[in-house]
Amino acid sequence: MAKESFRGTGRRKSSVARVIITKGKGKITVNGKDVKNYFPYETLILDLKQPLVISGNDSKYDVEVNVYGGGFTGQAGAIRLGIARALLASGADRGTLKDAGLLTRNSRVKERKKYGLKGARRAPQFSKR
Repeated sequence: MAKESFRGTGRRKSSVARVIITKGKGKITVNGKDVKNYFPYETLILDLKQPLVISGNDSKYDVEVNVYGGGFTGQAGAIRLGIARALLASGADRGTLKDAGLLTRNSRVKERKKYGLKGARRAPQFSKR
């Protein structure tokens, strides 16, 4: 018999994370690797675990993640939102997650470079003569 699972999708910058949580002991797997082997910084791991810790489910669910695009920070942010959405589907308290700001997608993305400029907004140096 298959375990009951809950799904959530998270996005941040150019990263997309598909998250599946199932009843378990708190194991987190990212792209087939343990989370400690996948992310180089402990702060990113603490950041993505935040929804589980705040809702008190850090040792009740196993988390399996498929994430692609972007860098480590964007991927961690995408996983965090995906976990929060999956917890909502499992019946976690919406108010607790919302008050912590975990259900809001961070929509900041890199602005495109415009023609005639050196970057998105940086103009060439002005010369009077």
